[in-house]
Amino acid sequence: MKIVPLTLREANDFVEQHHRHSARTSNDGGKFAIGIEVGGELVGAAIVGRPVARMLQRPGAAELLRCCVSPAAPRNACSRLEARCKRIWQQMGGTRLLTYTLARESGASLRATGAVREATVDAESWNRPSRRRAARSIEAEDKVRWSWTLPEIPA
Repeated sequence: MKIVPLTLREANDFVEQHHRHSARTSNDGGKFAIGIEVGGELVGAAIVGRPVARMLQRPGAAELLRCCVSPAAPRNACSRLEARCKRIWQQMGGTRLLTYTLARESGASLRATGAVREATVDAESWNRPSRRRAARSIEAEDKVRWSWTLPEIPA
């Protein structure tokens, strides 16, 4: 397995083809994207950006927006992508990395990389009277927020 840099477009194209329940990310707020290759074939992608939740947008914080692998990916590919995203963000000066799973998902790969289960987030619509949004094709589900606290790397 080999970790490779990706453009946000390449990573989103991969997510669009392989993610079980999430669509492309919006490119605003994207920080970086990486992939994992096996024998020259892209089998996984991860995208890190600014936290989607406005109240979590603090200095040093980022969100692992998508982590997705294809059926051809070897075991532990998600954990490798998550661990590398954590390391890259830390090397960029980040101090906190967040991500979410659906409540029905185990979060095993996150626990394997040291993530801490932080909160349960109730399902809500993105639509608000002051900010109308089109209905999404997927029903909203409860989620679990996970986080990593990253120690500062001395200069």
